Amino acid sequence: MSKRGYHHGNLRQALVDAALELIEAKGPTGFTLSEAAKQAGVTPAAVYRHFAGREDLIAEAARQGYEIFADLMEYAYESGQPSALASFEATGRAYLAFARKYPGHYVAMFESGISVNRTPELAHIAGRARAVLERAAEKLSERIPPEKRPPPQMFSAHIWAMSHGVVELFARGSPGTKSPFPPEDLLESGIGVYLRGLGLIEPDE
Repeated sequence: MSKRGYHHGNLRQALVDAALELIEAKGPTGFTLSEAAKQAGVTPAAVYRHFAGREDLIAEAARQGYEIFADLMEYAYESGQPSALASFEATGRAYLAFARKYPGHYVAMFESGISVNRTPELAHIAGRARAVLERAAEKLSERIPPEKRPPPQMFSAHIWAMSHGVVELFARGSPGTKSPFPPEDLLESGIGVYLRGLGLIEPDE
């Protein structure tokens, strides 16, 4: 076994990258720390210099995923400005794009059982990602009369749940869940139905 990991200066990141590959191939519980070490080209003992266990390694993969996710959501939000509607719809599409481009991170974040409150750093970055969607919902819901306006956190949670459902059921290639419609179309039409129900877009838009 190569021991190059002892000598290069980024063993911690090499282990995270190895974990991401293994998560994609085997799922978050389908590999051991020893396998991650082998993938990174170091001895199992070297892993413990950086991570106390597999969950710590997955948590770091999740934290890095949330960093990418938050940046992507913020970029999507800004790309729709100054239209509150365009910004809101862009954040929904960004969720789907992220799941497709970063499947290892996505699984570490949402399917590994790792709590976002495991570390302060993970909680902070997860909160930053969530805040983008809440801000988009808040700006869009300003068009709704106050007495009919849902809390932005509820508004954004509904869209997050819809986005997550489309990803899980139709965008991940799960057996037996093939949709006759592209996931992007499902998500866009679902968001459209939701926004029409709130009176935010006209029925013929």
